[in-house]
Amino acid sequence: MSKNPDIYLLYEYMEKTGFTVRFKVQLDAPVDPEMLYKAAQEAIKRYPYFSVKVGLDKDQNYTLTHNLRPIAVLPEEDERLVLGSEEVNRHLFAITYRDDCMWFNFSHSPCGAYGGMFWLKTTLYQYMIKKYGDLAAPADLKFPDSPVTDGELFFPDADALPKDEPIYRYDGGDSNLALWRTIKFMINPFVQNNYYYQIEIPAKDFMDYAARIDGSPNTILAAMMVKVCMRIFKEKKDTHLSVRIAADYRDDIGATESYRDFVRFIHIRYEWGMKDESIQKLNMRARGSIIKQNQKELSIERFVKLQKTHDAIDAQPDLKSKINHAMSNSAFRSDPRDNSTISYVGKVDWGEMDKHIKGVYTITDGDLMLEVNAVADKFCITFQLMDKKREPLERFCEILDNEKIPYTVSERFTRYLPKLELPQA
Repeated sequence: MSKNPDIYLLYEYMEKTGFTVRFKVQLDAPVDPEMLYKAAQEAIKRYPYFSVKVGLDKDQNYTLTHNLRPIAVLPEEDERLVLGSEEVNRHLFAITYRDDCMWFNFSHSPCGAYGGMFWLKTTLYQYMIKKYGDLAAPADLKFPDSPVTDGELFFPDADALPKDEPIYRYDGGDSNLALWRTIKFMINPFVQNNYYYQIEIPAKDFMDYAARIDGSPNTILAAMMVKVCMRIFKEKKDTHLSVRIAADYRDDIGATESYRDFVRFIHIRYEWGMKDESIQKLNMRARGSIIKQNQKELSIERFVKLQKTHDAIDAQPDLKSKINHAMSNSAFRSDPRDNSTISYVGKVDWGEMDKHIKGVYTITDGDLMLEVNAVADKFCITFQLMDKKREPLERFCEILDNEKIPYTVSERFTRYLPKLELPQA
């Protein structure tokens, strides 16, 4: 029986929605490949739980075993990298580079943005001190020679957590207005790529605006995205709109230092009758939803549900059955359906690396999804779309213009999210 909590998203892998992630870091100078390779090898030694390869045990459970081979550092190509393949020495983590950019590619199964960001920062710091000499390190930097802590490896016992009932559970139901966009992408065999735009907003302007309307980056962007959806979707009887905000719940289950991904979603329901409301009022509605759903009991409930799903996967007799069970009982796919998603990791400490970083962007699966990072002087938003139609982006920029928030927007980029090569039964 497999009990490694890092393997279960692998069972849900599909080529078009593969639960893989890319961090794109743009620097102020072209990347030195030799320095980056050396930095990458030094950094990965600090993360033995990421330096792994996927196998199968006798019961056809996926397993992770230590991988002593070098982590791959490759030129960025206009194609999807295959993690777990021989090209990347069977690792689930790999780095690519082109011009002044680095891409940190990894499977979402061992970790999400929280854990992946530590690996990125260690690697980037090792690279920068080679290139520039001593730099003040971020306060939370994990140096290559620092020990792995018990807190990093800690995984809660679901049976030992409190079993108190939540005061409130979201009962807003599904909003299917954006579903057809996803279905068209998934079923069309001739469409493989999806896209994103980079939006940069000066930090001071955005936070001054947030203070004026009593909002936060999450609630403001949720309000703006529901306004976008109200403009791009047709109003239909007995339908509503909704946005979800990614919420990290590691503190609620006592796993504060863990590298693993502990995320649930807060759902914000809006009615068509609100389409003429101001961003300020829509923002306040988002704040109210966060207050109602920000309960430790909901976090524990989510974690316990995941553990039951994992146990059920382990109990299946063969790999095909495990995959089918994981797909049919996915906690992510069974969440209430929303029109848009906001994911903001919060303010990140970059130390003196900040002066050499022009932008940091998170690239993931998702449609009408905003991934948000912050560097010293700006917010870096990855505006993600399934197709090439610019209308959602244009509506979003109109709202920024109306609210008098300055911004810049890039050309359209292809995501090139990595694929996975997994062992077969």
